[in-house]
Amino acid sequence: MKEIEIWLRSSSIRNIKFQHRLQLIESLLVLPHITRDILKYVNLTEQQIRQYYEFPVEELLRTEEWLEDKNHHFIHYKHDAYPDYLKECMASPLYLFASGNIKLLGQVQLAIVGSRSCTYYGKYWAKVFASGIAKHNIAVTSGLALGIDAIAHQAALLANGMTIAVLGSGLENIYPRENVGLYEQIIDRGGLAISEFTLATPPKGCHFPRRNRIISGLSVGTLVVEGSLRSGSLITARYALEQNRNIYAVPGSLHSPASTGCHWLIQQGGLLVKEVADIIEDLHLAHPSVLYPPFNSLNFAESDKVPLPFAHLLANVGDEVTSVDVVAERAGQSVPDTVIALLELELTGWIAAVPGGYVRLRRASHVRRSNVFV
Repeated sequence: MKEIEIWLRSSSIRNIKFQHRLQLIESLLVLPHITRDILKYVNLTEQQIRQYYEFPVEELLRTEEWLEDKNHHFIHYKHDAYPDYLKECMASPLYLFASGNIKLLGQVQLAIVGSRSCTYYGKYWAKVFASGIAKHNIAVTSGLALGIDAIAHQAALLANGMTIAVLGSGLENIYPRENVGLYEQIIDRGGLAISEFTLATPPKGCHFPRRNRIISGLSVGTLVVEGSLRSGSLITARYALEQNRNIYAVPGSLHSPASTGCHWLIQQGGLLVKEVADIIEDLHLAHPSVLYPPFNSLNFAESDKVPLPFAHLLANVGDEVTSVDVVAERAGQSVPDTVIALLELELTGWIAAVPGGYVRLRRASHVRRSNVFV
């Protein structure tokens, strides 16, 4: 515990550069005792010495008790399990608290992030990409937030894959509270949760941009499913750009505010992705552990050759929510007949019922809108 105490107390010293802090810690670790005179000798000011000793004792005791669980870990910058990818980043965290399978830190990871207030379209594609990525021996890393983050974690688990949650609060103060069950499920299923914040740290607005740099820093690339220009997912993507990591973006409707951030990323050179294979083909040369070739397209490429019922009706269901009345009017048929046909299309997986109508899930090149838009 003496080693951990030195790391924790040293983290509370302000106005000291990262490399100088590491040198200070290395110097203190070899000493049998640490006194104020020794801290003066290693060139700390009186104020910095006070900061060293002001680290809360109750937090040290809490950490010591927490680490008694074999599933809990304290991973400092010099620890064997500290990820090399994270060391390459600017402002690397000095240490990480970790709960779960720390071997995942050495796994190839892809960050999947997006809006908390996601649309049905975003939810659907987050599931598709997260489950597909998880099946290719890649860990899905995200922030345990509501919306796309939570969906990505859940989809990876349902695919029996690996997932890592990076928190913006302490590991004994899970946020958001709605995702406590998901957090526990991640740990129970062999996943991992990490945080650079001490155990009792509450969530604060300034913590989440800091959390985002770790999400992108751990990962070989970042996939943004949905996000506005001012969203946290765009902050993660900008960190990824600074860290020279791959950027992937799922395009959406030009009318959807939720996709403006993705479209901006594509304009900046991010890779537009329409299926999991796009990402796998981009990664496998640099990362041999990624399973290759990609599995069959999740966009149902074979559907172009497969006859489907009510093609004229399907052509009039859009990516945005389309009401039954509008579909019927576009197709030029009665509402009762339209309802029956839409139900069959839903059962065969072409569309999905959502509040207010239906949205398109799959496309086929032989399906073309033949009627005039209303």
